[in-house]
Amino acid sequence: MRKLTLIAVTALSLTACRENDSMSDSSKFEMQSASAEYITASALPVTTVSGAITTNTTWSGVVEIDGIVTVKDGATLTIQPGTFIKAKPNTTNTPTGVLVIAKTGKINATGTASQPIIFTSYNLLDGKEATKATPGDFGGVIMLGDAPTNKPTTTVIEGLSGADFQYGGTNAAHNGGTLKYVRIEFGGYDLLAPNSGNEINGLTCGGVGSGTTLDHIQVSYGKDDSFEFFGGTVNASNLVSFAPDDDNFDFDFGYSGTITCALALADYNSTHSQSGGVSDTNGIELDNDGTGSSASPFTHPTVKNLTIVGAKSPLNGALYENGIHVRRNGKLTLDNVAVTGYPVGVLLETVGGAAVNLSDLNFTSVQAHGFTFATASKVGSTTAALTIPGVTTSTTNPANVWGMTQPFFNEAPAWNVTPRNCGDFKGTWTKYNFSIVQ
Repeated sequence: MRKLTLIAVTALSLTACRENDSMSDSSKFEMQSASAEYITASALPVTTVSGAITTNTTWSGVVEIDGIVTVKDGATLTIQPGTFIKAKPNTTNTPTGVLVIAKTGKINATGTASQPIIFTSYNLLDGKEATKATPGDFGGVIMLGDAPTNKPTTTVIEGLSGADFQYGGTNAAHNGGTLKYVRIEFGGYDLLAPNSGNEINGLTCGGVGSGTTLDHIQVSYGKDDSFEFFGGTVNASNLVSFAPDDDNFDFDFGYSGTITCALALADYNSTHSQSGGVSDTNGIELDNDGTGSSASPFTHPTVKNLTIVGAKSPLNGALYENGIHVRRNGKLTLDNVAVTGYPVGVLLETVGGAAVNLSDLNFTSVQAHGFTFATASKVGSTTAALTIPGVTTSTTNPANVWGMTQPFFNEAPAWNVTPRNCGDFKGTWTKYNFSIVQ
């Protein structure tokens, strides 16, 4: 793997989306490359990389990942602000455009608000205004560490195979580096087949520790989940999940970190995961493990200042499942959370017909809207309304905006989650409308 020649960031002169740009017109799921920042980047030289990175390396300009690139053996990958990373197309059924930070590697991807680091579709960087991007055009970003999980340390991260991709250990303070002011667009890969349960997400964290920095990260139009945390103790702030096929935030295998300031935002025109012909896309989905065992540590994320926005009407709401789905012996702490526009706002699903245990939850200042149930339990095959302490509920139609200006992305007038815009969700680092062609 050769090192890259540094291209001056100032040569990019990219234009990011400002607060007063169009962010709500999305009548078609046709993400074309007419945006100035993609056209500018498409004219830059492209450096193709593949295989393992085992010495300190710097990326800038436009980088093309051929297959899986793994940072390991004590190496640090530094990615300069304004860098674009894409996949090299691969016609065989193998992952491509996948960046893995192994247990023994580190990343320093520190963008800025005006020049974020962008992992995106190769179709947006071909210089052709009519080319469309598709979920799965980029593989995804995977960070692995040796922080605790409730699985064996020989466990291989979902979506890949091989010893380089094992995660978990005893180092709660593991430091995998920094992802800051980063966008991951059109990611995802299914190792076996659609809905195989062995997919690559936009950003996957396996056993990542609290010494790692995750801040101002947006994942858009992913083929599977936007963010998935398999165990670990990493904290994260200012996260945006926009229009995933499956879940916005997924927690498994003993994850116990804190997420502060996050937005899950739906686009009716994105793809939508189904199981048995019924939607299974959630704002949050969490479980202790796949069987609902009592393996320790328990999955117990703490989420503060979270906004989950689905659809304004029940018709479009049927594209989704639950705002928050706690299942399989998982636990959850929420503080200052607003959920709206899903069939069920908060669903607690028990294991083997057991009774609901509200001591697994700690909810403070939670507002939950659902078109059918605002808060509910599922015991066996029976779903019924359930009162959860700390939650204000609503089942109105149209969906409750909970004091926000206009939170539904596909509705007029322009989208605006103010005053719940804690992470500058309309700032220059975000880009909700990938096309200037209306």
